[in-house]
Amino acid sequence: MCSDRLLRLVLLVLLGACGSRTPAHDYAQEPDPRTAELVLGVGDVVAINVWENPDLSTETTVRPDGTITMPLVGDLKARGETPTALRELIKRRVQEFVKLEGIEVTVAVKEWKSYKFTVQGEVARQGVFQSDSFVTVAEALAMAGGLTRFAKRGDIRIFRRDVKTSEVRQIPIDYNDLTSGSRLDMNIWILPGDTVSVP
Repeated sequence: MCSDRLLRLVLLVLLGACGSRTPAHDYAQEPDPRTAELVLGVGDVVAINVWENPDLSTETTVRPDGTITMPLVGDLKARGETPTALRELIKRRVQEFVKLEGIEVTVAVKEWKSYKFTVQGEVARQGVFQSDSFVTVAEALAMAGGLTRFAKRGDIRIFRRDVKTSEVRQIPIDYNDLTSGSRLDMNIWILPGDTVSVP
């Protein structure tokens, strides 16, 4: 009788230990990129219109070195800038060449090609993926064809580089908790440059 009670107690302890594997991470603190202005990256195509100055208006692509080229103005840094910040930079540079008050400049994103992320490891299709809209962790894994039967579902990691410090941090994801609906907070948004690693 005592041995039965002892066995039940051991099982309860073991089950409790298994339950503690759920990642302790504050997913609510991860950014929602849909709430901020888009940040330009390599490959993005922008249309720049300088009002009443058609010779300065152009459509250009952000080159691998992060710059764009405008008539008269020359090269400008665009990677890492928002369209609003780029517009203000262009206005200042144009005013150095064209002495006009109240120059109006618009910057429109024509093609968004810089949103890329990597899915690697035990998935059906590893590689670099691109999307026209932001995707979540579950959507990114689906784009990679899902997990293989060898995948360690509880040990998925998102590697994310901090744009300010350049440090890479890890965000833990438990696939079973995510897909069961018990931890929908894990279904965070994938940011440009993220790597989803499935061991």
